Amino acid sequence: MATTHNVDNKRYRSLIVSIALFLSLIGALLAFTFYTSSLLERNTVLIDQTNQVANSAQAVIKDLFDLDSSYGEDTSSPHIQRVLERLEQNTALITNSIAAIGQGGQVTDLDGNDYTLPKINENSQAKISAANEQWQLLEPKIQSYLKDADNIMVDSSDELIQAVEQAKTSSLFINESLDELTDEVFINAERQADTIRLIQVLGVAAIFAYFLIFVFFFVRRLRDTDAEALAARRETQEIMETVNTGLFLLDKDLNIGQQHSRALTNIIGADTLAGENFTNVLRGRISDKDLNTTRQFIEQLYNPRVKEKLVDSLNPLNKVMLHNAHGADGADSRYLDFKFSRVYENKDIARILVNVNDVSDAVYLEQRLEKERSQNDMQIEMLTTILNVNPKIINEFITNTKAHIDKMNNILKNPGSSQFELEGKLKAIYREMHSLKGEASALKLHSFTKIASDAEDKLDALQNQGKLSGNNFLPLAVHLDDLLSLSNTIETLGERINQATPKSVSATNNTHATQSVASSTTPASNIKTSTASENQSTHQSAMSMPVASGNDIDIDLSDESDDDQLSYYQSFAQDIAARQGKQVQLSSQTLAHTAIPAHLKNVVKEISIQLLRNAVVHGIETPAVRQSADKPAVGTIDLEIQSDSRDLVITLQDDGQGIDYDSIRQKLIAKGRFDAEATAQMSQGELLKQLFMSGFSTKEHADEDGGRGVGLDIIKAQVKEYDGKLNVNSELGKMTRFTITLPKA
Repeated sequence: MATTHNVDNKRYRSLIVSIALFLSLIGALLAFTFYTSSLLERNTVLIDQTNQVANSAQAVIKDLFDLDSSYGEDTSSPHIQRVLERLEQNTALITNSIAAIGQGGQVTDLDGNDYTLPKINENSQAKISAANEQWQLLEPKIQSYLKDADNIMVDSSDELIQAVEQAKTSSLFINESLDELTDEVFINAERQADTIRLIQVLGVAAIFAYFLIFVFFFVRRLRDTDAEALAARRETQEIMETVNTGLFLLDKDLNIGQQHSRALTNIIGADTLAGENFTNVLRGRISDKDLNTTRQFIEQLYNPRVKEKLVDSLNPLNKVMLHNAHGADGADSRYLDFKFSRVYENKDIARILVNVNDVSDAVYLEQRLEKERSQNDMQIEMLTTILNVNPKIINEFITNTKAHIDKMNNILKNPGSSQFELEGKLKAIYREMHSLKGEASALKLHSFTKIASDAEDKLDALQNQGKLSGNNFLPLAVHLDDLLSLSNTIETLGERINQATPKSVSATNNTHATQSVASSTTPASNIKTSTASENQSTHQSAMSMPVASGNDIDIDLSDESDDDQLSYYQSFAQDIAARQGKQVQLSSQTLAHTAIPAHLKNVVKEISIQLLRNAVVHGIETPAVRQSADKPAVGTIDLEIQSDSRDLVITLQDDGQGIDYDSIRQKLIAKGRFDAEATAQMSQGELLKQLFMSGFSTKEHADEDGGRGVGLDIIKAQVKEYDGKLNVNSELGKMTRFTITLPKA
């Protein structure tokens, strides 16, 4: 690059010097022409001055003769005054002109223009001196006459006669000298003009000859340069046609250069790229966000203050999916990898060199390997769960999972197309999916949890989009198939490992979601509220077990084992607390000693899971907040299950922040459900009913553990289904207690 610059500099330097010399010759010729023109002009003025002096001398003699012949006429007559005035003017003009001609002084012509007369040679000087000598004899006599010429009291006839007589003699000599001077000046002027014409002809000839030489020399050099450029272009073209990568240059306006590799058209999938704008080529083939980021990225590449290596890490076109020209996913869609490099001229960033490769095969291989790795990780995760959890728990989870999927399938199949029916269907599916996710999260089955969370994202989007249609539910079928497939996989793995364990769950046929839409209404539940002061009770834990950690648990909910049941819930609460950055301790006095009817086991388990999640996510504060409120860093949760002859009572109490009713009011206003005046008039019971509505949550951002407003909706639905009762007791900053009563019958 430096050598090329040096060669170009030498070439342009000789060109510039030649042009400068050519212009100098033209300038010199023009300057000489201007100078000689000025000189000829001054010679012309000199000739005019000599002629004017001669004419003035003739006028003086004529006026003297006129005055002599008119002597005796009234001196105040117009004729005499006019002649006297003209005589005086011509006398002064001759005096000044002779002096200027002899000395090369400045004169003024009849038009008022000032000129500087040229110096005359010795011959001309002798002639002007002879004329001046004769004038010096005549001029005093004229001045003597003019002194009293218009004074009638003075007789000036003698002065006039003397002037006339002298004029007769001097005028001849003056005219003769001036004629000779004029001839001499004219001859000199002609000689100068001939010299000037000769010099001009020679100058023009020299300039023309130099121009011919200049054109010949540089045309030959231009041919050589064109030949070199053509050879270089041919080599570049051969390279561009041979390389398998896409190469092209981008300017500051993101326009593609005229030269690019042949492979680029195949890689990009466009026939005409030269001169096209890069953003127009990519528009519609990548996302608008990536397109805008690409534009900003290239602008930063042109910023000399930004390090190239630093900005390269922000490349938005690194292994980017480029859709086909029609914008649809098809065979023409591919993964492309764009690399950007700066091209410098001296120290300035002139262009951006772009190298693009089709890396589709490599990306597909990576995706396949990643998918296989994910499947292996999933199977390892499932094997870990199977090996560390009681087979009955696994079978129970599989049974519940398939039951949830069957329920969601049935909800989808049920007819119903009104907006009210579609909203009811959405809420029912949301509850089933959230329950399934809770059980999977409790067993640390992250694959199940991930699929359920993705499905909840779509359900949440549907819940917020307003108007629903039956087609909105079709994508859920994919998630249901994935969940059922995972359930069958874990069932198969469990059977292989636990050959001695009888299958408690028979494989069910894979049920697919249909396009039909079902109706599912959720009546308001019976919610009773009481203040802390009305229902304050002292919580004393006779037994407090540390929360179990790790996956080494063996749980069988059918056994009435304190360790199994409590450890199951403790592990679940501990996992949620770890993700939320909190510390909790779960304890119970009655969990192991209460007989739960078989038909209530699943509902008790589901309600307990939702209550535990709600307590950890919404109730217990972070250690820093708790310590600032003079609380222990570790929050406490008490889960009690009691039974009598008629009812089963589930009580969960935490020592967290309690229910903030003002926060509920603000959330209702922010969601646009009520205005400030309406929420201000709501009682605590009315606000609690809103808290149990589907999709309502006081958490700012949803995550795996909460914030979607479904957990309490599930509890409300279960209580309603089993004709139970729900009581909430809370004291702000101190505690929250949920009491759920389920009839045994």
